[in-house]
Amino acid sequence: TEEFENKMATALQVPHVLATSNGSTALLMSLMALDIKPGDEIIVPNRTWIATVHAPLMLGAKLVMIDVLPERPVIDTSLIKDKITPLTKAIIPASLCGCGVNMDAIWKIARDNDLFVIEDAAQALFSKYEGSYMGTKSDIGCFSMALSKLVSSGQGGFIATRNKKLYAQMKLIRTHGVESVNEASPFLRMGFNFRFTDLHASIALVQLSKVGDLIKKIKNIYSIYKKGLDKIEWLKLIPVHVEKGEIPIYVEILIKDRKSFMNYLASNNIETRPIYPDLDTAKHLKCEGDYPNSRIFGKEGLVLPCGPDQSIENIDYVLNTIKSYR
Repeated sequence: TEEFENKMATALQVPHVLATSNGSTALLMSLMALDIKPGDEIIVPNRTWIATVHAPLMLGAKLVMIDVLPERPVIDTSLIKDKITPLTKAIIPASLCGCGVNMDAIWKIARDNDLFVIEDAAQALFSKYEGSYMGTKSDIGCFSMALSKLVSSGQGGFIATRNKKLYAQMKLIRTHGVESVNEASPFLRMGFNFRFTDLHASIALVQLSKVGDLIKKIKNIYSIYKKGLDKIEWLKLIPVHVEKGEIPIYVEILIKDRKSFMNYLASNNIETRPIYPDLDTAKHLKCEGDYPNSRIFGKEGLVLPCGPDQSIENIDYVLNTIKSYR
């Protein structure tokens, strides 16, 4: 695990990486290290995996939901300022599918209002924003190594930070607030067993050694889809700016008759899945407000077969099948 942490820190050009059991845990540990308490307000996008909001809710914090941009499912930073109150403590932007958020705007808002920034970069490992890796310039960046991620250990996650004090706190949090389980270390703070295993770390190390080839394959698959779908007017490829350093870990489209389209592809032995529902549709979150841009992605978003293990023959078959739909 220590070897993996050191190599990932070198790869991301950050001083501190801390491996943990999964990306969701990384988010929870980050909020604990920032001393988020019940009643604190956390600003989050309405489009992200639900772990982004479950983590603050576990600590009793209050969610403040923000709509996304019309063309890409990332937080609309122009809407953040009006949502800030004296109770606001942090902003958690999420870079879905490697798409960059306007981090310059978020950092300025955070500085002007004394807020923390935690990046949910679970889907953005090695994607870049303005020349730097996403998740490495904020207070804390949280990453996932689940099965569908760029570097996978089956399950797992890690935290990246440049803040030595936050790193030390999260290291304590990872093991029940103790510095060492092999010595009679005092219980220094609240924590839990959020440890990563050496077995998972060994898998992650192998995957990390292959990351260059994995990125090339992912970019190639995206470019084939982009060219093949370019003239099809009844669906839209959700853009990922590869030329700016973003990595399209998934290939996602918008299509109005999603269900019938999925059934058609399934009848041709092509598996797809809808992208995540909008968070405000989860009744237990008790969200209020209107999120028109999010609705488009929630109702029309679809993930096509992708990933570095897909053969080009498979991608060509998918494209030819799509072109026969209408």
